[in-house]
Amino acid sequence: MNGMKDIFALLKKGSIASLTAAIVNLMIAGLKGAAFLFTANVAMFAEMMHSLGDAINQFFVFIGSSLSKKAPTKRFPFGFGRLVNLVVLFAIVVVAILSYETVKEGIHHIVEPLPTETDTAMLLINIGVLAVAASLEGFVLYKAGKELLQHAEQPYDGIKPLTLSYRYMNRAKPATKLVFLEDTVATSGALLAIIAILIGRFTGFAQSEGIASVIIGLMMFFIVYKVFMENAAGVLGESDPHMEQRISQIVLRHDEITDIQKLFVLKEGDDLHVEIVAETDPDITVEHANEIRDEIEALILEQNHVVDVNTEFEVDDGRRTWPKTVKEMDRKTKNNKKH
Repeated sequence: MNGMKDIFALLKKGSIASLTAAIVNLMIAGLKGAAFLFTANVAMFAEMMHSLGDAINQFFVFIGSSLSKKAPTKRFPFGFGRLVNLVVLFAIVVVAILSYETVKEGIHHIVEPLPTETDTAMLLINIGVLAVAASLEGFVLYKAGKELLQHAEQPYDGIKPLTLSYRYMNRAKPATKLVFLEDTVATSGALLAIIAILIGRFTGFAQSEGIASVIIGLMMFFIVYKVFMENAAGVLGESDPHMEQRISQIVLRHDEITDIQKLFVLKEGDDLHVEIVAETDPDITVEHANEIRDEIEALILEQNHVVDVNTEFEVDDGRRTWPKTVKEMDRKTKNNKKH
């Protein structure tokens, strides 16, 4: 029983964006499957399989993001944070295969275009299904954008999840970013497919659907490249420059810290591990140094996703090691706000 409780506790910590995307894509796959039964449209069957693949993909990402929250063990003292990067890498391989098939199918329809749909009822069914799919994918995109902005500590009211999110993608969790990018393509792809169907129907340009398929496939390949490179770095273990800058400000704002010799923030999936070597006045006592350490570490642990901090002190050597003083960083922040 305890084992099952532990599993459910971990699942509750998984990426909500991934779980939502998996459920919505399963619904969309069922909708497209029903449309295929009515219209016998081969392209709709391919769309159904595509959505089904996305649903399975996102479900695995959800499981991976949940398991990555498992507590550290003696064998894995830093926890299982990088597991989410491994699962996303597996998921992106599936996306790469779907991208290849989408482009290949698009080229095939450009070279040998199918006759344009002339039956009005069939046309309305195809467009209706794609319109519903675009609406549902847009809903998931909005939810993922909202989650992304929350991670970046930015406002997420109104339409900001659909506009401002692209500016802060680099600060999103791996699973959330994958969902956000995939649903950006899925939403825009469904709208593009509707436009292509209408162009083919009213202009007789039968290659329009094939061209739309190639464009969608190329957008998916962009996602494959971007997500693969970032998660490969995550598996190897990468730093977080944005958080390093923020933490350096926290450390240097303390009156009795004169410099920073070393500071790095290591990403372990969604978790951040902080290592600091700071310089202080040689005259302070050990007890006072411990008080300074406790004050600084308490502030750092309040930052999002920071799970542990290791702080050491060295005597001030009179040389500037850390490239920016607090005043310089404050001046840069003020200038950025002006612009």
